[in-house]
Parts: sequence; C-alpha cells; structure tokens
Amino acid sequence: MTGNKAMTDTTAGNKATVDSKASGNEASGSEVSGVGRHEFVTVPAAEAELVLVRHGETEWNHARRIQGQLDTPLSMIGKAQAEAAAVRLAGQPIAAIYASDLLRTVQTATPIAAVLGLAVALDPGLRERHFGTLQGQYYADIERDQPEQFRRIRQRDLTDDLGGGETIPVFHARIRAALEAIADRHAGERVVVVTHGGALDVGWRLATGMPLDAERTVGLFNASLNVIRRSPAGWQLGLWGCVEHLVSSQDDIDP
Repeated sequence: MTGNKAMTDTTAGNKATVDSKASGNEASGSEVSGVGRHEFVTVPAAEAELVLVRHGETEWNHARRIQGQLDTPLSMIGKAQAEAAAVRLAGQPIAAIYASDLLRTVQTATPIAAVLGLAVALDPGLRERHFGTLQGQYYADIERDQPEQFRRIRQRDLTDDLGGGETIPVFHARIRAALEAIADRHAGERVVVVTHGGALDVGWRLATGMPLDAERTVGLFNASLNVIRRSPAGWQLGLWGCVEHLVSSQDDIDP
C-alpha cells in the first residue's frame, strides 16, 4: 500500500500525522507531533458513533502470516497494546463494547471492557475475512510460489474468493451489516467495536465512499482507535489511525 500515514482527526482538520517507519509497516505513538489528546464529545441524538479498535499484534502479524478466521492469540506486545488502548478509553462515555468472537479480538476487548465496567458482546459477524486456502500461509511464500494469486490480492480483484473463502464484496456486505446493526441499536451513543484490519478497511470505505477495488491510502494499525459516525445522512469519518497511546503498531493488511 502507499500513503501509509495515520491521521489523528480528519473532521477537525488536524493535519498532524504519524509517519511510518522505514519498513513501511509500523507507526510509533512517540512520533506524534503537535497532537493534543483527542476528546470524545457528546454524540448527537440522531447519530451513532463507533470507535473501531483493531486487535493487538499477534506473532502471525509480525511474521506476515495470513490469519483470516484462524484463531491466534495476542503476542506479549499485543497484550501490552490492548492494555494501552484500555487506559486510553478509561473514563470515556461509552455505552457498550462489541467484539469479533476470535481470540485475538476477545483478548483485546477484555481489558477495555474491564476499565469501562461493561460486558463484551461477541458478534461473529465482525470476524476477519475468510482467506480460504491462503489462511496459514505467509505472504512472502504466496508472492514467490503463487504470483498470479498474489497479483489478484494486491489489485483487490473483486471476484477472487481466495480458494473457497470470501470475495471482497461478500466480506464487505457482512461487515457492513454488522456495523449497521450496531448503529441501529445505539442512536445517540458511543460504542467500542473491537475487530480486525479488514473490518476497519470496510468501515473506512463506508465513511469515505471509496470504491471496493480502489487502493487503500490509510493505515489499519494494531490497537489503533478509529471513529466512524452514522447519521441520517449516512456514514462519516472521524478520528482515524490514532496510535498516540502506543509505542508501536503494525499495518500488515494487504492490499
């Protein structure tokens, strides 16, 4: 992906960004320059605000191994990221917390729920895209051994089901339905949704109108905070890619 920067608040016109490191897949909270602490304000009665949190880092993220819907735990770094996200959200006016039912999201949601005094509502509809026969494989191996398949992934081929998994349109429809259902239940409220990188991509596209086959131009960082709002006018983008609470975070989603 290109343009790998995490913007801290798109609605307020705040242009400060978190630049990626030389490897192109990490963002450091210590690199935030001139960015004040984002404050969560009252949600208008006609809107629903979703704080999307990607799960913390796993060993598979670090190794660039495709997880999809395979159940992998957080690494030690990922657990620390989850705790940092919990500290960041403590005391905020949040009505509920939802999470994918996969282990890495549950482990990320648990400390957040604890500081908020809420129970985690598990929703299988928030799971990562099913990557078919590619689940468990390394991106480097796919690029070397299956160049045509790798090309289709990079070009966001909308017909590619990854060998028995989900096409991008099918995945997008599933995540959209889950997010719409949550928004329907929480008019005038703010909720946390702990999910996966692919689901964050869907939320970003809903809020920006970016076509499904267009290249993504923002990061989807582990344990980052990302805000989208649903009003009668539709979805809007708020805070995105915020990692000011973290030491480091990865963006390893392709494409």
